[in-house]
Amino acid sequence: MAVLAQTRPEDLAKAYSSLPVAPDYDFVRPPETGLVMVRGRTGGSGQPFNLGEATVTRCVVRLAGGQTGHAYVLGRHKTKAVHAAVCDALWQCETSRPLVMASVLQPLKTRQEAEAARLAAETAATKVDFFTMVRGDD
Repeated sequence: MAVLAQTRPEDLAKAYSSLPVAPDYDFVRPPETGLVMVRGRTGGSGQPFNLGEATVTRCVVRLAGGQTGHAYVLGRHKTKAVHAAVCDALWQCETSRPLVMASVLQPLKTRQEAEAARLAAETAATKVDFFTMVRGDD
């Protein structure tokens, strides 16, 4: 679910369309958008406080085989919520799990890891090592 939640909607739609067979599903809860309260803690472990609200879209689907998939995604991306919920339901079925892993999850995870490595390399290029700098007042 973390891979699906962190994927851009257009990337998830592309990966979802690569499934060889479009799964048959019904909505238990059609995609709907609402707000959730984001809470924080002072110092990470202190008193909780309300940080603000975030827009979330949720969806619940049931496959023809009875598996139920749930998804909560940040933003107003109803299609992303449907695709994530269907992938969650397919993941729960032993026969379709390898298919979802190979055609949806693994390509998305590989892309996310490559992007994280690129960002880390870009950030590392700007790192300053203060222990090797000379003060000049010796």
